[in-house]
Amino acid sequence: MPFPNDAERDRPWLMRTYAGHSSAAESNALYRRNLTKGQTGLSIAFDLPTQTGYDPDGELARGEVGKVGVPVSHVGDVRELFDGIPMDAMNTSMTINATAMYLLALYLTVADEHAIAAGVEPSVARAQLSGTTQNDIIKEYLSRGTYVFPPGPSLRLITDMIAYTVAEVPKWNPINVCSYHLQEAGATPVQEVAFAMCTAISVLDAVRDSGQVPPEKFGDVVARISFFVNAGVRFIEELCKLRAFGELWDEITRDRYGVGDPKQRRFRYGVQVNSLGLTEAQPENNVYRILLEMLAVTMSKGARARAVQLPAWNEALGLPRAWDQQWSLRMQQVLAYESDLLEYEDLFAGSPVVEAKVAQIKSGAAEEIQRILDLGGAVAAVESGYLKSALVSSLAERRRRMESGQDVVVGLNRFTESEPNPLVSGADGGILTVDPAVEDAAIAAIRRWRSGRDAAAVDDALAALRDAAKTDANLMPVSLACAKVGVTVGEWAGVLREVFGEYRPPTVI
Repeated sequence: MPFPNDAERDRPWLMRTYAGHSSAAESNALYRRNLTKGQTGLSIAFDLPTQTGYDPDGELARGEVGKVGVPVSHVGDVRELFDGIPMDAMNTSMTINATAMYLLALYLTVADEHAIAAGVEPSVARAQLSGTTQNDIIKEYLSRGTYVFPPGPSLRLITDMIAYTVAEVPKWNPINVCSYHLQEAGATPVQEVAFAMCTAISVLDAVRDSGQVPPEKFGDVVARISFFVNAGVRFIEELCKLRAFGELWDEITRDRYGVGDPKQRRFRYGVQVNSLGLTEAQPENNVYRILLEMLAVTMSKGARARAVQLPAWNEALGLPRAWDQQWSLRMQQVLAYESDLLEYEDLFAGSPVVEAKVAQIKSGAAEEIQRILDLGGAVAAVESGYLKSALVSSLAERRRRMESGQDVVVGLNRFTESEPNPLVSGADGGILTVDPAVEDAAIAAIRRWRSGRDAAAVDDALAALRDAAKTDANLMPVSLACAKVGVTVGEWAGVLREVFGEYRPPTVI
Protein backbone atom coordinates (compact mmCIF):
# COMPACT_ATOMS: atom_id res chain seq x y z
CA MET A 1 0.00 0.00 0.00
CA PRO A 2 1.24 3.52 -0.72
CA PHE A 3 1.47 6.08 2.04
CA PRO A 4 -1.79 8.08 2.38
CA ASN A 5 -0.17 11.37 1.40
CA ASP A 6 3.12 12.77 0.19
CA ALA A 7 4.02 14.09 3.65
CA GLU A 8 4.32 10.50 4.84
CA ARG A 9 6.86 9.47 2.19
CA ASP A 10 9.93 7.85 3.69
CA ARG A 11 12.67 10.44 3.91
CA PRO A 12 15.61 10.04 1.54
CA TRP A 13 18.79 8.59 2.91
CA LEU A 14 21.93 10.65 3.42
CA MET A 15 23.66 10.92 0.06
CA ARG A 16 27.44 10.95 0.04
CA THR A 17 30.41 10.46 -2.21
CA TYR A 18 33.65 9.10 -0.76
CA ALA A 19 36.17 11.81 -1.53
CA GLY A 20 39.48 13.42 -0.65
CA HIS A 21 42.82 13.87 -2.38
CA SER A 22 45.93 16.01 -2.76
CA SER A 23 45.49 18.55 0.03
CA ALA A 24 43.00 19.95 2.51
CA ALA A 25 42.39 22.97 0.25
CA GLU A 26 41.75 20.84 -2.86
CA SER A 27 39.45 18.50 -0.94
CA ASN A 28 37.56 21.40 0.61
CA ALA A 29 36.87 22.78 -2.87
CA LEU A 30 35.63 19.35 -3.98
CA TYR A 31 33.35 18.98 -0.94
CA ARG A 32 31.84 22.41 -1.47
CA ARG A 33 31.15 21.68 -5.13
CA ASN A 34 29.53 18.35 -4.27
CA LEU A 35 27.34 19.95 -1.61
CA THR A 36 26.04 22.51 -4.11
CA LYS A 37 25.00 19.59 -6.35
CA GLY A 38 22.69 18.17 -3.69
CA GLN A 39 25.00 15.89 -1.72
CA THR A 40 23.66 15.82 1.85
CA GLY A 41 26.64 14.50 3.83
CA LEU A 42 30.40 14.23 3.64
CA SER A 43 32.47 11.05 3.54
CA ILE A 44 36.14 11.82 4.00
CA ALA A 45 38.85 9.65 2.51
CA PHE A 46 42.23 10.05 4.24
CA ASP A 47 45.55 9.18 2.67
CA LEU A 48 47.51 6.17 3.90
CA PRO A 49 50.04 8.13 6.01
CA THR A 50 47.19 9.76 7.95
CA GLN A 51 45.48 6.39 8.40
CA THR A 52 48.62 4.75 9.76
CA GLY A 53 49.86 7.61 11.93
CA TYR A 54 52.65 9.22 9.90
CA ASP A 55 53.22 12.83 8.90
CA PRO A 56 53.89 13.70 5.24
CA ASP A 57 57.63 13.98 5.86
CA GLY A 58 57.86 10.57 7.54
CA GLU A 59 60.05 8.04 5.78
CA LEU A 60 57.18 5.53 5.48
CA ALA A 61 54.91 8.20 3.95
CA ARG A 62 56.99 8.56 0.78
CA GLY A 63 55.01 8.11 -2.40
CA GLU A 64 51.65 7.95 -0.61
CA VAL A 65 50.87 11.54 0.39
CA GLY A 66 47.50 12.66 -0.95
CA LYS A 67 47.10 9.63 -3.22
CA VAL A 68 44.04 7.75 -1.96
CA GLY A 69 42.69 10.50 0.27
CA VAL A 70 43.39 13.84 1.87
CA PRO A 71 46.49 14.24 4.08
CA VAL A 72 45.53 15.58 7.52
CA SER A 73 48.35 16.12 10.01
CA HIS A 74 47.16 18.75 12.48
CA VAL A 75 44.38 21.12 13.47
CA GLY A 76 45.38 23.60 10.76
CA ASP A 77 44.60 21.03 8.08
CA VAL A 78 41.14 20.41 9.55
CA ARG A 79 40.48 24.16 9.64
CA GLU A 80 41.25 24.29 5.93
CA LEU A 81 39.29 21.12 5.19
CA PHE A 82 36.09 22.57 6.69
CA ASP A 83 36.53 26.18 5.68
CA GLY A 84 33.11 27.52 4.72
CA ILE A 85 31.34 24.27 5.66
CA PRO A 86 28.91 24.51 8.62
CA MET A 87 30.05 21.66 10.85
CA ASP A 88 27.05 21.94 13.15
CA ALA A 89 24.72 21.25 10.21
CA MET A 90 26.87 18.65 8.44
CA ASN A 91 26.82 14.89 8.86
CA THR A 92 30.46 13.89 8.41
CA SER A 93 31.73 10.34 8.00
CA MET A 94 35.46 9.80 8.47
CA THR A 95 37.07 6.62 7.17
CA ILE A 96 39.73 6.42 9.84
CA ASN A 97 40.62 3.63 12.25
CA ALA A 98 43.98 3.33 14.01
CA THR A 99 44.25 7.11 14.44
CA ALA A 100 40.49 7.70 14.79
CA MET A 101 40.76 9.14 18.30
CA TYR A 102 43.12 11.87 17.18
CA LEU A 103 41.19 12.73 14.02
CA LEU A 104 38.06 13.08 16.17
CA ALA A 105 40.00 15.28 18.58
CA LEU A 106 41.07 17.50 15.66
CA TYR A 107 37.50 17.60 14.32
CA LEU A 108 36.04 18.56 17.72
CA THR A 109 38.69 21.24 18.20
CA VAL A 110 37.76 22.94 14.92
CA ALA A 111 34.03 22.50 15.62
CA ASP A 112 34.60 24.27 18.95
CA GLU A 113 36.32 27.12 17.08
CA HIS A 114 33.36 27.41 14.68
CA ALA A 115 30.98 27.55 17.66
CA ILE A 116 32.96 30.25 19.45
CA ALA A 117 33.10 32.33 16.27
CA ALA A 118 29.31 32.06 16.03
CA GLY A 119 28.85 33.03 19.69
CA VAL A 120 27.74 29.55 20.76
CA GLU A 121 29.05 27.61 23.74
CA PRO A 122 31.18 24.70 22.44
CA SER A 123 29.36 22.24 24.73
CA VAL A 124 26.05 23.30 23.19
CA ALA A 125 27.43 23.00 19.66
CA ARG A 126 28.91 19.56 20.34
CA ALA A 127 25.47 18.29 21.29
CA GLN A 128 24.40 18.98 17.69
CA LEU A 129 27.38 17.47 15.88
CA SER A 130 26.50 14.39 13.86
CA GLY A 131 28.71 12.02 11.99
CA THR A 132 30.77 8.88 12.25
CA THR A 133 34.33 7.75 12.86
CA GLN A 134 34.85 4.34 11.28
CA ASN A 135 37.07 3.18 14.15
CA ASP A 136 36.72 -0.57 13.54
CA ILE A 137 40.19 -1.97 14.09
CA ILE A 138 39.20 -5.66 13.90
CA LYS A 139 38.58 -5.50 10.16
CA GLU A 140 41.92 -3.69 9.73
CA TYR A 141 43.70 -6.79 11.02
CA LEU A 142 41.62 -8.94 8.67
CA SER A 143 41.41 -6.96 5.45
CA ARG A 144 42.58 -3.37 4.97
CA GLY A 145 45.82 -3.50 6.95
CA THR A 146 45.97 0.11 8.23
CA TYR A 147 46.40 -1.04 11.82
CA VAL A 148 49.06 0.37 14.14
CA PHE A 149 48.63 -0.88 17.70
CA PRO A 150 47.96 -4.40 19.05
CA PRO A 151 44.32 -5.48 19.57
CA GLY A 152 44.21 -4.78 23.33
CA PRO A 153 45.33 -1.13 23.19
CA SER A 154 43.28 -0.59 20.03
CA LEU A 155 40.15 -1.80 21.81
CA ARG A 156 41.00 0.53 24.69
CA LEU A 157 41.11 3.54 22.29
CA ILE A 158 37.72 2.56 20.86
CA THR A 159 36.26 2.12 24.35
CA ASP A 160 37.51 5.53 25.45
CA MET A 161 36.06 7.20 22.37
CA ILE A 162 32.67 5.60 22.88
CA ALA A 163 32.52 6.54 26.57
CA TYR A 164 33.56 10.12 25.77
CA THR A 165 31.22 10.72 22.84
CA VAL A 166 28.14 9.23 24.51
CA ALA A 167 28.62 11.79 27.29
CA GLU A 168 29.91 14.79 25.30
CA VAL A 169 28.88 14.36 21.63
CA PRO A 170 25.63 12.38 21.91
CA LYS A 171 24.68 12.41 18.20
CA TRP A 172 28.06 11.12 17.07
CA ASN A 173 28.58 7.51 16.00
CA PRO A 174 31.96 6.67 17.56
CA ILE A 175 32.30 3.40 15.64
CA ASN A 176 31.10 2.05 12.32
CA VAL A 177 31.44 -1.73 12.54
CA CYS A 178 32.59 -2.53 9.01
CA SER A 179 31.41 -5.67 7.33
CA TYR A 180 32.10 -3.85 4.05
CA HIS A 181 35.79 -4.70 4.04
CA LEU A 182 35.14 -8.25 5.20
CA GLN A 183 33.14 -8.95 2.05
CA GLU A 184 35.93 -7.48 -0.07
CA ALA A 185 38.39 -9.77 1.73
CA GLY A 186 36.33 -12.82 0.79
CA ALA A 187 33.58 -13.13 3.40
CA THR A 188 30.39 -14.94 2.50
CA PRO A 189 27.13 -13.28 3.63
CA VAL A 190 27.06 -15.56 6.70
CA GLN A 191 30.67 -14.70 7.60
CA GLU A 192 30.08 -11.00 6.98
CA VAL A 193 27.14 -10.91 9.39
CA ALA A 194 28.81 -13.13 12.00
CA PHE A 195 32.22 -11.45 12.04
CA ALA A 196 30.68 -7.96 12.22
CA MET A 197 28.37 -8.98 15.06
CA CYS A 198 31.28 -10.48 16.99
CA THR A 199 33.23 -7.26 16.56
CA ALA A 200 30.29 -5.29 17.95
CA ILE A 201 29.95 -7.72 20.86
CA SER A 202 33.66 -7.34 21.70
CA VAL A 203 33.33 -3.55 21.66
CA LEU A 204 30.15 -3.48 23.75
CA ASP A 205 31.59 -5.93 26.27
CA ALA A 206 34.72 -3.77 26.58
CA VAL A 207 32.69 -0.59 27.16
CA ARG A 208 30.46 -2.32 29.70
CA ASP A 209 33.40 -3.85 31.55
CA SER A 210 35.41 -0.59 31.59
CA GLY A 211 33.00 0.95 34.09
CA GLN A 212 33.10 4.27 32.22
CA VAL A 213 29.38 4.20 31.39
CA PRO A 214 26.72 3.74 34.11
CA PRO A 215 24.51 0.67 33.53
CA GLU A 216 21.42 2.84 33.15
CA LYS A 217 23.12 4.68 30.23
CA PHE A 218 24.23 1.56 28.37
CA GLY A 219 21.26 1.75 26.04
CA ASP A 220 22.70 5.07 24.83
CA VAL A 221 25.92 3.26 23.92
CA VAL A 222 24.04 0.62 21.92
CA ALA A 223 22.05 3.34 20.17
CA ARG A 224 25.26 4.96 18.85
CA ILE A 225 26.79 1.80 17.39
CA SER A 226 26.47 1.95 13.63
CA PHE A 227 27.50 -0.40 10.84
CA PHE A 228 29.11 0.09 7.44
CA VAL A 229 27.91 -2.57 5.06
CA ASN A 230 28.84 -3.82 1.60
CA ALA A 231 26.28 -4.57 -1.07
CA GLY A 232 27.30 -6.84 -3.91
CA VAL A 233 25.61 -7.43 -7.24
CA ARG A 234 23.57 -10.46 -6.02
CA PHE A 235 21.00 -7.97 -4.84
CA ILE A 236 18.30 -10.37 -3.58
CA GLU A 237 20.85 -12.12 -1.36
CA GLU A 238 22.22 -8.76 -0.25
CA LEU A 239 18.74 -7.49 0.62
CA CYS A 240 18.12 -10.60 2.71
CA LYS A 241 21.51 -10.19 4.38
CA LEU A 242 20.54 -6.71 5.56
CA ARG A 243 17.25 -7.97 6.98
CA ALA A 244 19.15 -10.76 8.79
CA PHE A 245 21.61 -8.18 10.15
CA GLY A 246 18.76 -6.12 11.59
CA GLU A 247 16.96 -9.03 13.18
CA LEU A 248 20.12 -10.45 14.77
CA TRP A 249 21.19 -7.05 16.11
CA ASP A 250 17.80 -6.55 17.72
CA GLU A 251 18.00 -9.97 19.37
CA ILE A 252 21.61 -9.65 20.57
CA THR A 253 21.19 -6.18 22.09
CA ARG A 254 17.94 -7.23 23.78
CA ASP A 255 19.08 -10.60 25.12
CA ARG A 256 22.80 -10.07 25.81
CA TYR A 257 22.70 -6.46 27.02
CA GLY A 258 19.13 -6.09 28.26
CA VAL A 259 18.30 -3.04 26.16
CA GLY A 260 14.54 -2.60 26.41
CA ASP A 261 13.98 0.35 24.08
CA PRO A 262 13.39 -0.87 20.49
CA LYS A 263 14.67 2.46 19.13
CA GLN A 264 18.02 1.93 20.83
CA ARG A 265 18.20 -1.58 19.36
CA ARG A 266 17.60 -0.37 15.80
CA PHE A 267 20.17 -1.60 13.28
CA ARG A 268 21.66 1.62 11.97
CA TYR A 269 23.82 1.32 8.91
CA GLY A 270 25.33 3.12 5.98
CA VAL A 271 26.54 1.49 2.82
CA GLN A 272 29.15 1.75 0.12
CA VAL A 273 28.40 -0.66 -2.68
CA ASN A 274 31.01 -3.15 -3.75
CA SER A 275 33.99 -1.28 -5.18
CA LEU A 276 36.13 -4.41 -5.45
CA GLY A 277 33.58 -5.94 -7.81
CA LEU A 278 34.05 -3.12 -10.31
CA THR A 279 36.06 -4.11 -13.37
CA GLU A 280 38.76 -2.40 -15.36
CA ALA A 281 37.61 -4.37 -18.38
CA GLN A 282 34.58 -2.67 -19.97
CA PRO A 283 34.29 -0.23 -17.02
CA GLU A 284 31.06 1.22 -18.43
CA ASN A 285 29.33 -1.94 -17.13
CA ASN A 286 30.12 -0.76 -13.61
CA VAL A 287 27.29 1.76 -13.84
CA TYR A 288 24.76 -1.07 -13.93
CA ARG A 289 26.52 -2.98 -11.17
CA ILE A 290 26.42 0.08 -8.92
CA LEU A 291 22.71 0.61 -9.63
CA LEU A 292 21.79 -3.00 -8.81
CA GLU A 293 23.86 -2.88 -5.65
CA MET A 294 22.17 0.36 -4.57
CA LEU A 295 18.74 -1.24 -5.02
CA ALA A 296 19.68 -3.98 -2.55
CA VAL A 297 19.97 -1.46 0.27
CA THR A 298 17.14 0.90 -0.68
CA MET A 299 14.21 -1.17 -2.03
CA SER A 300 13.20 -2.78 1.27
CA LYS A 301 11.91 -0.12 3.68
CA GLY A 302 12.42 -2.43 6.66
CA ALA A 303 16.13 -2.74 5.86
CA ARG A 304 16.85 0.54 4.10
CA ALA A 305 20.22 2.20 4.58
CA ARG A 306 20.12 5.64 6.14
CA ALA A 307 23.31 6.72 4.36
CA VAL A 308 24.56 5.66 0.94
CA GLN A 309 27.80 6.46 -0.85
CA LEU A 310 28.39 5.10 -4.30
CA PRO A 311 31.69 4.57 -6.06
CA ALA A 312 32.17 6.00 -9.52
CA TRP A 313 32.11 3.87 -12.65
CA ASN A 314 35.87 4.31 -13.20
CA GLU A 315 37.27 3.58 -9.74
CA ALA A 316 38.83 0.35 -11.00
CA LEU A 317 40.97 2.60 -13.22
CA GLY A 318 42.02 5.26 -10.71
CA LEU A 319 40.69 8.29 -8.83
CA PRO A 320 37.29 9.47 -10.14
CA ARG A 321 36.95 13.00 -11.44
CA ALA A 322 34.37 15.44 -10.02
CA TRP A 323 32.07 14.68 -12.96
CA ASP A 324 32.25 10.94 -12.25
CA GLN A 325 31.27 11.52 -8.63
CA GLN A 326 28.42 13.74 -9.79
CA TRP A 327 27.14 10.90 -12.00
CA SER A 328 27.03 8.55 -9.00
CA LEU A 329 25.25 11.19 -6.91
CA ARG A 330 22.67 11.71 -9.65
CA MET A 331 21.96 7.96 -9.63
CA GLN A 332 20.89 8.22 -5.99
CA GLN A 333 18.86 11.36 -6.63
CA VAL A 334 16.95 9.86 -9.58
CA LEU A 335 15.94 6.87 -7.44
CA ALA A 336 14.99 8.95 -4.40
CA TYR A 337 13.21 11.84 -6.11
CA GLU A 338 11.99 10.65 -9.53
CA SER A 339 10.87 7.11 -8.72
CA ASP A 340 8.00 6.24 -6.38
CA LEU A 341 10.14 3.97 -4.17
CA LEU A 342 9.79 6.08 -1.02
CA GLU A 343 5.98 6.25 -1.30
CA TYR A 344 5.42 2.63 -0.23
CA GLU A 345 5.77 0.46 2.82
CA ASP A 346 8.10 -2.54 2.71
CA LEU A 347 7.76 -4.25 -0.66
CA PHE A 348 9.09 -7.57 0.64
CA ALA A 349 7.09 -8.00 3.84
CA GLY A 350 5.61 -11.49 3.89
CA SER A 351 7.62 -12.76 0.93
CA PRO A 352 8.29 -16.49 1.52
CA VAL A 353 11.41 -16.31 -0.66
CA VAL A 354 12.87 -13.45 1.36
CA GLU A 355 11.85 -14.93 4.71
CA ALA A 356 13.49 -18.27 3.88
CA LYS A 357 16.74 -16.66 2.75
CA VAL A 358 16.83 -14.38 5.80
CA ALA A 359 16.33 -17.39 8.08
CA GLN A 360 19.14 -19.26 6.31
CA ILE A 361 21.61 -16.39 6.74
CA LYS A 362 20.59 -15.82 10.36
CA SER A 363 20.97 -19.48 11.25
CA GLY A 364 24.40 -19.76 9.69
CA ALA A 365 25.55 -16.50 11.25
CA ALA A 366 24.30 -17.51 14.71
CA GLU A 367 26.33 -20.73 14.53
CA GLU A 368 29.45 -18.82 13.46
CA ILE A 369 28.95 -16.20 16.18
CA GLN A 370 28.84 -18.91 18.83
CA ARG A 371 31.95 -20.55 17.39
CA ILE A 372 33.86 -17.26 17.65
CA LEU A 373 32.56 -16.55 21.16
CA ASP A 374 33.70 -20.03 22.20
CA LEU A 375 37.20 -19.06 20.98
CA GLY A 376 37.11 -16.05 23.30
CA GLY A 377 35.53 -13.44 21.02
CA ALA A 378 36.62 -11.40 18.01
CA VAL A 379 39.94 -10.21 19.45
CA ALA A 380 41.01 -13.73 20.43
CA ALA A 381 39.90 -15.03 17.03
CA VAL A 382 42.08 -12.37 15.36
CA GLU A 383 45.09 -13.23 17.51
CA SER A 384 44.69 -16.96 16.87
CA GLY A 385 44.44 -16.40 13.12
CA TYR A 386 41.03 -18.09 12.89
CA LEU A 387 39.18 -15.16 11.30
CA LYS A 388 41.92 -14.41 8.79
CA SER A 389 42.20 -18.07 7.80
CA ALA A 390 38.44 -18.28 7.25
CA LEU A 391 38.49 -15.21 5.01
CA VAL A 392 41.47 -16.50 3.02
CA SER A 393 39.63 -19.77 2.35
CA SER A 394 36.45 -17.99 1.27
CA LEU A 395 38.37 -15.62 -1.00
CA ALA A 396 40.21 -18.53 -2.62
CA GLU A 397 36.88 -20.22 -3.36
CA ARG A 398 35.46 -17.00 -4.81
CA ARG A 399 38.48 -16.62 -7.09
CA ARG A 400 38.24 -20.25 -8.17
CA ARG A 401 34.62 -19.80 -9.19
CA MET A 402 35.44 -16.64 -11.12
CA GLU A 403 38.51 -18.01 -12.86
CA SER A 404 36.66 -21.19 -13.86
CA GLY A 405 33.80 -19.16 -15.29
CA GLN A 406 31.36 -20.67 -12.79
CA ASP A 407 30.64 -17.13 -11.59
CA VAL A 408 30.10 -14.92 -14.63
CA VAL A 409 31.58 -11.42 -14.67
CA VAL A 410 30.38 -9.66 -17.81
CA GLY A 411 33.22 -8.21 -19.81
CA LEU A 412 35.85 -9.98 -17.74
CA ASN A 413 35.37 -13.72 -18.14
CA ARG A 414 32.41 -13.70 -20.55
CA PHE A 415 31.15 -11.39 -23.29
CA THR A 416 34.62 -9.89 -23.54
CA GLU A 417 34.27 -8.51 -27.08
CA SER A 418 34.03 -4.72 -26.85
CA GLU A 419 33.91 -1.50 -28.81
CA PRO A 420 36.38 1.26 -27.84
CA ASN A 421 35.18 3.14 -24.76
CA PRO A 422 34.66 6.87 -25.49
CA LEU A 423 34.45 7.63 -21.76
CA VAL A 424 38.19 6.96 -21.31
CA SER A 425 39.46 8.44 -24.55
CA GLY A 426 40.03 11.98 -23.29
CA ALA A 427 43.35 13.61 -22.55
CA ASP A 428 43.05 12.70 -18.84
CA GLY A 429 42.49 9.02 -19.59
CA GLY A 430 39.16 9.11 -17.80
CA ILE A 431 40.60 9.42 -14.29
CA LEU A 432 42.03 12.00 -11.93
CA THR A 433 45.78 11.90 -11.29
CA VAL A 434 47.54 13.44 -8.30
CA ASP A 435 50.42 15.76 -9.14
CA PRO A 436 53.70 14.44 -7.65
CA ALA A 437 54.35 17.99 -6.40
CA VAL A 438 51.54 17.45 -3.84
CA GLU A 439 53.89 15.46 -1.61
CA ASP A 440 56.65 18.10 -1.72
CA ALA A 441 54.12 20.79 -0.84
CA ALA A 442 52.78 18.75 2.08
CA ILE A 443 56.30 18.16 3.43
CA ALA A 444 57.11 21.87 3.27
CA ALA A 445 53.80 22.72 4.93
CA ILE A 446 54.24 20.33 7.87
CA ARG A 447 57.70 21.70 8.54
CA ARG A 448 56.36 25.27 8.54
CA TRP A 449 53.62 24.15 10.94
CA ARG A 450 56.09 22.67 13.40
CA SER A 451 58.32 25.73 13.33
CA GLY A 452 55.40 28.00 14.17
CA ARG A 453 54.15 26.14 17.26
CA ASP A 454 54.82 26.63 20.94
CA ALA A 455 57.36 23.81 21.29
CA ALA A 456 57.11 23.70 25.08
CA ALA A 457 53.34 23.36 24.96
CA VAL A 458 53.65 20.54 22.43
CA ASP A 459 56.19 18.71 24.58
CA ASP A 460 53.96 19.06 27.65
CA ALA A 461 50.90 17.77 25.79
CA LEU A 462 52.78 14.76 24.45
CA ALA A 463 54.18 14.01 27.89
CA ALA A 464 50.66 14.10 29.32
CA LEU A 465 49.49 11.73 26.58
CA ARG A 466 52.38 9.36 27.29
CA ASP A 467 51.66 9.36 31.03
CA ALA A 468 47.92 8.83 30.56
CA ALA A 469 48.47 5.96 28.13
CA LYS A 470 50.32 4.09 30.88
CA THR A 471 47.21 4.27 33.10
CA ASP A 472 43.54 3.39 32.66
CA ALA A 473 42.54 7.03 32.12
CA ASN A 474 40.32 7.95 29.18
CA LEU A 475 42.64 9.23 26.42
CA MET A 476 40.19 11.58 24.70
CA PRO A 477 40.81 14.59 26.99
CA VAL A 478 44.60 14.43 26.59
CA SER A 479 44.19 13.92 22.85
CA LEU A 480 42.04 17.05 22.67
CA ALA A 481 44.74 18.93 24.57
CA CYS A 482 47.27 17.72 21.98
CA ALA A 483 45.06 18.89 19.13
CA LYS A 484 44.71 22.40 20.57
CA VAL A 485 48.46 23.02 20.78
CA GLY A 486 49.18 21.70 17.30
CA VAL A 487 50.47 18.17 17.87
CA THR A 488 50.59 16.26 14.57
CA VAL A 489 49.06 12.90 13.78
CA GLY A 490 52.53 11.38 13.48
CA GLU A 491 53.59 12.72 16.89
CA TRP A 492 50.38 11.52 18.58
CA ALA A 493 50.69 8.05 17.05
CA GLY A 494 54.43 7.96 17.77
CA VAL A 495 53.88 8.40 21.50
CA LEU A 496 51.28 5.62 21.56
CA ARG A 497 53.59 3.38 19.53
CA GLU A 498 56.16 3.83 22.32
CA VAL A 499 53.65 2.82 25.00
CA PHE A 500 51.48 0.25 23.20
CA GLY A 501 53.90 -1.20 20.66
CA GLU A 502 52.87 -2.16 17.13
CA TYR A 503 50.79 -5.09 15.93
CA ARG A 504 52.46 -7.97 14.13
CA PRO A 505 49.90 -10.33 12.57
CA PRO A 506 50.15 -14.10 12.90
CA THR A 507 51.20 -16.05 9.84
CA VAL A 508 48.24 -17.57 8.01
CA ILE A 509 48.98 -20.58 5.83
